[in-house]
Amino acid sequence: MKKQTVGGQAVIEGVMMQSKDKRAIAVRKSDGEIVIKKNKIKSWINEKNIDKIPFVRGSFILIETMLEGVKSLNFSSDFFMEDEEEDAFDRFIKKIFKDKANDVTMGLTVALSLILSVGLFVLIPTAVGGMFSRLISNDLILNLIEGFIRISILFIYIVLISKNKDIARVYQYHGAEHKSIYCYENDLELTVENARPFTTLHPRCGTNFLFIVMSTSIILFSFFGWPNPLARIAMRIICIPIVAGISYEIIRFLGKYNNIFTKIIAYPGMMLQKFTTKEPDDDQLEVALAALKAVLDEK
Repeated sequence: MKKQTVGGQAVIEGVMMQSKDKRAIAVRKSDGEIVIKKNKIKSWINEKNIDKIPFVRGSFILIETMLEGVKSLNFSSDFFMEDEEEDAFDRFIKKIFKDKANDVTMGLTVALSLILSVGLFVLIPTAVGGMFSRLISNDLILNLIEGFIRISILFIYIVLISKNKDIARVYQYHGAEHKSIYCYENDLELTVENARPFTTLHPRCGTNFLFIVMSTSIILFSFFGWPNPLARIAMRIICIPIVAGISYEIIRFLGKYNNIFTKIIAYPGMMLQKFTTKEPDDDQLEVALAALKAVLDEK
């Protein structure tokens, strides 16, 4: 059987795995039971053949991935929110949108995430970088300073949230996801014993993608000089789909080839994964492997 390209995402007390046409979420409930939800992937990106267009597909796939990621998180969180009382906002959304409440909430979550991302990684870096323009006139250096600020914010954010106990457990499941995929990619039986020795760092990880996005933006924005603040902000927002498209092709390239060149490109993102993945225990590996087996239709 031809080997499939498999990716995944850590969720609350579980892991989501997906291949080209299937997705499975495995969650360990508080009573120890592993619950698995499996479904076929219906992607309008694939149906419209947008996934076949290099440099265009990246931004569309990123949005779709975010939406599916929120769905997976919602599925896992439902098992641990049963005893919590609904807040006023949830009641309001359900009252107004009824059966569409979950879709509306998911859309609002993605929209808020995008707004926060623009604020953190566009507005703040270009504003702080602009302060240096009084001392430095070189456009390239100013763009490098802005890029350094952007990467610093990403690093500080990742380190700070890793201190949270619940996030730390998600990072352990993130490590379990990577170990399980390595086990499959190396043609080993999908068991905890076989997955355990592998590293938690993987070149196709979303953390790598984030770092590549940051690096790509530095290079791309350097070609536009250092215009006034409003023009800089508008330019960076308009270029987000272009940056995402280029970054997606780079991450595909890194996943396809394993040589000195690709290792050098992937190295910074791999090192950043030391903060976004943690060593999982055997129970967490079992959950990740259950999700992977469900995607591959293995018993």
